[in-house]
Amino acid sequence: MSKIQKTISPIDGSVYVERELAGPERIEEVLAAAKEARAAWRELPLARRQELVQKAVDYLVERADVLAEELTRQMGRPIAHSPFEITRGFKERADYMISVAPEALADVVPAPKEGFTRFIRREPLGTVLVLAPWNYPWLTSVNSVVPALVAGNTVILKMSAQTPLVAERYQEAFDAVGLPPGVFQYVHADHEAVAQMIGDERVDFVAFTGSVPGGHAVVKAASDRFIGTGLELGGKDPAYVMEDADLDFTIENTVDGAFFNAGQSCCAIERIYVHDKLYDEFVERYVEHVKQYKLGNPLDPETTLGPLVRTSAADWVREQIAEAVSKGARALIDPALFPAAKEGTPYLAPQVLVNVNHQMSVMTEETFGPVVGIMKVSSDEEALRLMNDSRYGLTASLWTRDMERAEALGARIETGTVFANRADYLDPALAWTGVKDTGRGVTLSVLGYYQLTRVKSYHLRHLQ
Repeated sequence: MSKIQKTISPIDGSVYVERELAGPERIEEVLAAAKEARAAWRELPLARRQELVQKAVDYLVERADVLAEELTRQMGRPIAHSPFEITRGFKERADYMISVAPEALADVVPAPKEGFTRFIRREPLGTVLVLAPWNYPWLTSVNSVVPALVAGNTVILKMSAQTPLVAERYQEAFDAVGLPPGVFQYVHADHEAVAQMIGDERVDFVAFTGSVPGGHAVVKAASDRFIGTGLELGGKDPAYVMEDADLDFTIENTVDGAFFNAGQSCCAIERIYVHDKLYDEFVERYVEHVKQYKLGNPLDPETTLGPLVRTSAADWVREQIAEAVSKGARALIDPALFPAAKEGTPYLAPQVLVNVNHQMSVMTEETFGPVVGIMKVSSDEEALRLMNDSRYGLTASLWTRDMERAEALGARIETGTVFANRADYLDPALAWTGVKDTGRGVTLSVLGYYQLTRVKSYHLRHLQ
């Protein structure tokens, strides 16, 4: 009997999408088609691959309004914000990765050596399996889907069960622009089927974005094979507000960095350390800024804070807040200010906590919700110690007018990206990576092509 996957909308708890999960026969068809399509696709000139993928990207961007409403209904982000994931972030990353492909894939030619032709060439791996999450489904998937295809790989995309329509829209776009059959495919599949695909010899690389347990499951499934895995597993990203920060600018941007998308971002600000010279004023004004959010139905254009993806996610955040308060933290926002917030639902009021410390899970474990803890610090050394006191290391943001100081401190932070005066943003020209339990591998920038290709050396001796 076929298994049915149901996508429950966090807006009202209704079933928004139902799809049949792929069984063994369907998985075999997809793997076989991907392998069959490899040779012809990789032999197409790079310029032609760029052209086809760019046309598909443009096709999707032109339909951003439709895709945005689908996205809001699937995962709950306010409709006022959803289109920008496609028209800004998705488009910017895709356009950039397509444009830098010639540079990233160019032969590496050492100094001339008489009597020899020598160079290193990057070749596609074969088939790339992309496992993408629900919180930013277009942004996380594009990091691998676009460069994998442009590099000459075939791609199989498996989206989160919460956002299955994203995968189907990709397929619609690639079909519309004439991508050859089998070059891009998607599957709706359960964990068991995904593990079987990872273990299949026709899959040559796995790009996974998700939880730490999910990353361990991917590594375990690949453990009997010598294939690469790219793992982006989340964070507990800190911000440090220095004594010379521009308060107006810093408060506006650190609030947005913590609460946009209801905090459901791997690189959201989840903990803030504020120099004691600014602490009292910062906290007071920060709270007033957070109070301006409007929590409600995300289909209402006036809503700026939507529900979390599911009630269990909201309950986890509620538990973190309660635990912190029980250990001495103080919650500064009265949930009554947000009438849409209700126990037993995914609708959760934003919260700001003070009197927090690193014995509280809200300061150490990924929250993925609209809450942030703020601690007072007296020096760069204290801030550095606290920022590095985490099993994660995705991004860290420094808020200061002194760029030399920011760069020097950034060199000592255990993180993949150091921001100064911004947060929660991926520049596609820079490598997206992390340390510790945040995972391994690189996406975006020219380096993002490296894990999606293998090198081959050519050592050609000339005969007289």
